[in-house]
Amino acid sequence: MPDNIVEVQQLTRQFGSHTALDHVSLKVRQGYVYGLVGVNGAGKTTLIKHLLGLLRAKEGTVRVFGLDPATHPVEVLRRIGYLSEEREMPEWMSIHELMRYTAAFHPRWDHSYARSLLETFKLDGKKKVKHLSKGMRAQAGLIAAVSHRPDLLLLDEPSTGLDPVVRKDILNAIVRTVADEDRTAIFSSHLLDEVEMMSDYVFMMHQGKLVLHGVLDEIKQQHQVMSIRFGNSAMEVPSFEGVLTVERRGSSFHVITYGLAEQTAHQVSALGGEVLQQRGASLQEIFVARAGRELLVESN
Repeated sequence: MPDNIVEVQQLTRQFGSHTALDHVSLKVRQGYVYGLVGVNGAGKTTLIKHLLGLLRAKEGTVRVFGLDPATHPVEVLRRIGYLSEEREMPEWMSIHELMRYTAAFHPRWDHSYARSLLETFKLDGKKKVKHLSKGMRAQAGLIAAVSHRPDLLLLDEPSTGLDPVVRKDILNAIVRTVADEDRTAIFSSHLLDEVEMMSDYVFMMHQGKLVLHGVLDEIKQQHQVMSIRFGNSAMEVPSFEGVLTVERRGSSFHVITYGLAEQTAHQVSALGGEVLQQRGASLQEIFVARAGRELLVESN
């Protein structure tokens, strides 16, 4: 297996006048959980479809396990587990029939593992897909996606519309297990709390561009939220390196910065300012600072 199980180089995709992907380059290594974040329309699903070979790269290159998934679909797809946001499954099948049907395509299917997951999620194997709730449908789809123990698991918005209990079960029992077994998971989500909880590495997309990527802990360490003051009469923050956003709040300023906290505080002091408070930024705050808009927030 190559060092990078996924390599995307300068991938660009247009649909008419709309640029869905704009020179995206990224690499994915074995054994980690990668969070792919961005609002709807950021390009996440289009990128995943290229990894699956559902879209052929017209500009740039895509390699999964060292192969072009569009020209080597059998070799690539047999090693991938995938769940789409639409939870597309044959409505007329029972859960047991769905598992047998999926197993036929995967020689490495682990029947014992599939049964244990059905028990964990308390799913009735005799129940028809068309009669499943949204949460049950997501759980059944995930079992079908992971029971052949794929080398790469792709999840497109796996938690959309699910209650917190089901969401937690899915993330803890599935995604983390994949990484712990030295496999790899990429999950697309606009729910940044679950991305922070589960991801080792983050790809942040906005308007088709990859605006930020890196090890999650390092990204969070590099971004600070500060309350600073430059005298009660100051109407704006003097320019200094690393400022991403500034918001005036009374006599002080709420600032999100990029860089080491100590260096930023030193710059503020050198400009005659005072740091009143500071803390590490959340992934939500980092996204807003980098992409300029809020992600959707689902209520529990």
